[in-house]
Amino acid sequence: MTEHTSLPLFAALDLDTLREARRTMDVLSGAVDAIKIGPRLYAQGGAPFLKEIVDHGFKLFLDLKLHDIPNTVRLAVETLADLGIFCLTLQTAGGRRMMEESVAARDRLGSTMKLLGITVLTSFDEKSWDEVAPGCPMDVAIKKRAWLCGDCGMDGLVCSPLDLPEVRAVTPPTLLKVVPGVRLVAGGDDQSRVATPADAFRNGADYIVMGRPIYKAPDVRKAVAEIARSIEEGLSCRK
Repeated sequence: MTEHTSLPLFAALDLDTLREARRTMDVLSGAVDAIKIGPRLYAQGGAPFLKEIVDHGFKLFLDLKLHDIPNTVRLAVETLADLGIFCLTLQTAGGRRMMEESVAARDRLGSTMKLLGITVLTSFDEKSWDEVAPGCPMDVAIKKRAWLCGDCGMDGLVCSPLDLPEVRAVTPPTLLKVVPGVRLVAGGDDQSRVATPADAFRNGADYIVMGRPIYKAPDVRKAVAEIARSIEEGLSCRK
């Protein structure tokens, strides 16, 4: 199989244990070069596990979705900034000051860690969104939060593949667009707003995030190769 280590793909290790994560990392080594982990594995392994991923040769996407008062998030960013993390997520709902102070703290430390703003989680549909933000249409919130990421000096944002056209209209092209909710086929899990890798890259994604379609596949490397073909299809007809 052709090696695909330069794929713009984060393989999400949304797994139960560090043992499972390590086993999957071994399988993915040489097929992908970027890994995403979330709160569960971070809580189990802490900073030593982050270092383990980086030492394994992977770019590390730490998806903690930090959301708190500005000082609390700034302190977290300062703590994480020198661990070799490729990118870290913050909730844009935390507001301008939270994001600006986080960017400034990262820059003062001379860290290359990228800060990404979460716009609206891909698990939301219009009905569930209205329950938490009554009177604010989801598309309005997405566009305003995306614009705010750019205005606050963030390196990128995370959005649904279906939101890419609206996001691109209000953000600079240099702002990274990282896209979860990507599936080779639709259905079967808790993601509401999804698209294929080809669709995501056709509409302007810079990176995609895929977890279950990779680590639940009978043949992980075959799944990565199929994803690579879909990515290449999307890039070949980029809008």
